[in-house]
Amino acid sequence: MLDDFMRGKSEHTLTLFNHFVKEYQHIGKVTLQPTKTMIGIATARKRIAYITQLGKNFIHVVFPFERPYDDNLCFQKIARVPGDEKQHNHHLRILRKEDVNEEVKKFMKLAFQLGS
Repeated sequence: MLDDFMRGKSEHTLTLFNHFVKEYQHIGKVTLQPTKTMIGIATARKRIAYITQLGKNFIHVVFPFERPYDDNLCFQKIARVPGDEKQHNHHLRILRKEDVNEEVKKFMKLAFQLGS
């Protein structure tokens, strides 16, 4: 199913995807869990991030945290999930490898720790 999700994507987008996954693998053991519409990134316990879109020249990532982390420069949107008081989706768009900077890595590590 992962191959279906990747088929027809630009080389740039695939490079961004691979870079993001490798950065997560530096943090700890994660697995990819593809579905029909997204790719989950999971610890042994739960999904900690979702790649929801592989665009023409970007990847879109969502981190589901239990509270909003408003003090940041990396998320383009933070939205509470309707009907779920405890889930706030933090939306991140990665256009360049450099967008996975120290601030983003901090949130990647936080998601990993909370999901372990």
